[in-house]
Amino acid sequence: MIRAVFTSIVLAALMIQAPSKKVDIVSVTGCLREQANVWTLVAATDPVPSIANQAQGKEIPSTPPAGKNTFRLIGTSEFNLPTMKDHTVVIRGLFIKDKVSRINVTSAVEAVASCAAGAPK
Repeated sequence: MIRAVFTSIVLAALMIQAPSKKVDIVSVTGCLREQANVWTLVAATDPVPSIANQAQGKEIPSTPPAGKNTFRLIGTSEFNLPTMKDHTVVIRGLFIKDKVSRINVTSAVEAVASCAAGAPK
């Protein structure tokens, strides 16, 4: 009898799982800056749900947006970011919300060869 109760408790514990920590894939657009080998997106739009693939066509703005967010970019070694430095880019990736939110980049595409006038340096 005790064994049956113990088995039931163990099975119930196994069925209760901790909630998964889902990381959303988002798209943001902003001004690409680099300082001391740290890449950031400044004057960036709010993150919107997206797919990991590169932005195309109408997803790429023709003028720099005037966003208010800053994101630290990680996982950037696969992308040729120096060619897009100080340009407006569309970044897609895994969104890690924190004091300084980060985006683990899955795609980067240049949108405009300049940044919004008020973009921080």
